[in-house]
Order: sequence, then C-alpha cells, then structure tokens
Amino acid sequence: MKLSKTIIAIALFYSGVAISQDCESIVKTCESYLNGKNGNVKFISDGQVYTAFLDREKAEFKTTLFGGSIYRIASSAGTDDDFVIFTVKDPKGNVLFTNSKYKNAPYWDFKVQKTIPVTIETELDLDKKVTGCAVMLIGFKQ
Repeated sequence: MKLSKTIIAIALFYSGVAISQDCESIVKTCESYLNGKNGNVKFISDGQVYTAFLDREKAEFKTTLFGGSIYRIASSAGTDDDFVIFTVKDPKGNVLFTNSKYKNAPYWDFKVQKTIPVTIETELDLDKKVTGCAVMLIGFKQ
C-alpha cells in the first residue's frame, strides 16, 4: 500500500514537471512572435506571461490597453500555430477582436485610440486540441 502511494506521488510529480516544461517551450514560441527577424525586437512584452492549463474550458485575463499604443497579442498551445482562439472584449462584453475569424492566427497587431480595460478570453480550438497549456503574451511597439 505504501509503495503504491509512493509510485503515485512520483508519477504526479513528473507529470507536473512535464506540463511545466511544455508550457516553457510554448512561452518561447510566443516570444518569437513578439520578435522580428534576425532577433530585432519589434514588440516589447508587457512583462506578464498569461498561462492556463485548459481542458475544454476558457481562461480569462484582464488588462488595460493604453491609448495611442500599438500592441501585439501572441498565443500558442503547442507545435501548430492555430490551436488557440483568443477573443478581446470591452468592459460591456462587446467583442473587439477574435482570431477565430482569421483561422486562429497566432498573433494580432492593433492600435488603441483611447485607454480601455479589456478582458481577453483564451480557449483551445476543440477540433484541434482538447487539453493542454495555452500561453498568451501582450507586447507593445516601442
């Protein structure tokens, strides 16, 4: 009995390590979407890494976008660029943008005219992936 509990504990530990490592590689993919070719930075990260382990549900992230700034939202959930659907909503719940209308494009560039708080929902495209780590980064143009 004690041996089986130990085996279960070890299995849970290593599965957590595997998930963590998987998320770390996905962060690197998102970072590459913020950078230009030859390592020239096009967008500076806001310093946050928005990460969620999803299993047929959505994650919500709240942030404020500042007027006059050009932003890029980048997302990934693995080796293919089109696993994640992200939707940007204003405080009233109106959809400002969703990448689902653009074949789940991994990033979107946009300019904000005035400062606005937004909610960004991320979810996996269940036709392509039902569970896994989803990562989103927000960058601004310098």
